Amino acid sequence: MKLIVGRILLCLLFAVGSLAAAEGKTIRLLTIGNSFSRDATRYLPDLVKAGGHELIHRPIVVGGASLQLHAEKAATNGLYASGRSLRQELESEPWDYVTIQQASIKSHDIATYRPFAEQLRDYIKKYAPSATLLVHQTWAYRCDDPRFRAPSSKSGEPRTQAEMYAGLKNAYRAIAAELGARLIPVGNAFYLADTDPRWGYRPDTAFDFKNATPPALPHQHHSLHIGWRWKDGKLGMDGHHASVAGQYLGACVWYETLYGESVVGNRFAPPGLDADDVRFLQETAHRAVKANE
Repeated sequence: MKLIVGRILLCLLFAVGSLAAAEGKTIRLLTIGNSFSRDATRYLPDLVKAGGHELIHRPIVVGGASLQLHAEKAATNGLYASGRSLRQELESEPWDYVTIQQASIKSHDIATYRPFAEQLRDYIKKYAPSATLLVHQTWAYRCDDPRFRAPSSKSGEPRTQAEMYAGLKNAYRAIAAELGARLIPVGNAFYLADTDPRWGYRPDTAFDFKNATPPALPHQHHSLHIGWRWKDGKLGMDGHHASVAGQYLGACVWYETLYGESVVGNRFAPPGLDADDVRFLQETAHRAVKANE
């Protein structure tokens, strides 16, 4: 009797596993970007696997690359580090999604998106006609980034994180509408988390920068950006690129946008994040995606 019951349970488990596998979704993704697209998708494969899905992802990453750089490469059939052109990359797979983005330093200025975003949209449509175009909304720099400590006199240059976010939010929204494309609202999620009164990062005003020696660092709890770090004996700031928390938040937004299901409760968590932070970042990503629908 026990043997029969055991076999029945085994069959049921196999059936449930087969059903879950059958319900899994495979997505082919080509990202055209820079270090920000690399940061925002770092943990995407892990979330996808934990969610019972599959991801085929080919990143095109050029450090600091703008829409203009990628559009000009397309126009001249220029090659990337892979040795392939954008046309070759577009034709290499039946991509489900292709993404584009603006360089973060220019993201607040809508004039820098034109006409390059439209040129890329048309190029993608020509050589990957079955793919859906998505626009990856990048994020504002950390509130204590040097860009905001010594504001530029250049007209339109953001003087604060809030100004940078407002500019990029409006620019991305307008460009996405012009292209007829959906946004991947990572920048919105970053700002939601950064300005959360309970969770958001706050600069350490008590740290003595003048007399600091390695490996001492200011308190940077909940920073979505890399922030202060020692390199070659010098204390420097990277308020642009994402920390582990920022990379995880970005990946959660990508996951929900691509797979159409809530990331809240996904079992993958990167090393260094505690359960409360993971839950907060998942819920923040979910809020950003739902608000963008």
